[in-house]
Amino acid sequence: MAHPATLPLLLRQLKLASMARHWQALLDQAERHGWDGARYLSALCEQELADRDSRRIARYAKDAHLPVGKSLARFDFAVVPTLARAPLEALAGSGDWTRQAHNVLLFGPSGVGKTHLAAAIGHGLTERGVRVRFTATTVLVQQLQLARGQLRLEDALDKLDKYAVLILDDFGYVKKSEQETQVLFELIAHRYERTSLILTSNQPFADWDRIFPDQSMTVAAIDRLVHHATIIEVNSDSYRRKQALDRLAATAANPAAPSADLTA
Repeated sequence: MAHPATLPLLLRQLKLASMARHWQALLDQAERHGWDGARYLSALCEQELADRDSRRIARYAKDAHLPVGKSLARFDFAVVPTLARAPLEALAGSGDWTRQAHNVLLFGPSGVGKTHLAAAIGHGLTERGVRVRFTATTVLVQQLQLARGQLRLEDALDKLDKYAVLILDDFGYVKKSEQETQVLFELIAHRYERTSLILTSNQPFADWDRIFPDQSMTVAAIDRLVHHATIIEVNSDSYRRKQALDRLAATAANPAAPSADLTA
């Protein structure tokens, strides 16, 4: 019969690191409260699963490359009075829509907070165990072009499938060239009805002929994106400019404070 002193070693050999850390404390608790063996074992297993979930979420958060500090709680909805908060909270608070491969499309002029909102949804999903990746669209397009030149574009697209949600920031800044727009279209087509996209764009659909080189590709891309999509319009004066002006006003009231940068 195994000696209780060997338990920590056995747990580590079984790669049950959390159990190895907590078995003694939980045993003491079990003895104080008169738990039977089944309840004690159940508590150990629950602790192991909880710690594994925490580590997994931490890995997902690191791998997501989301902008730091962007949450719905820190977004000033008063600046965009036409923007409803509840739908955004629903998107960030549940991954159900990602399992249905739905998309979220955020439109609005530069500086109104589209990137903040997309990142906030991404943070919320990551906290709920949904794997997310945030990237500037131009950067990803360049990476896919490189993969295409190396004859491994399909492999690169398949690797992106591990992310249930891919956030494409500044979609409208892609150059209108056949090489860039072709790989962007292939990305959209590849993820259609398989995995989700969140994109931000300062160009409405009517101006997407500036992105794609021909009308048929433009129509096909839009059709795939909007088929299962939540479309959010963010219309207001520049959110970043308002923040800078607020800082400038605070500086004027307190000359010792750091000056505001209107280019932020």
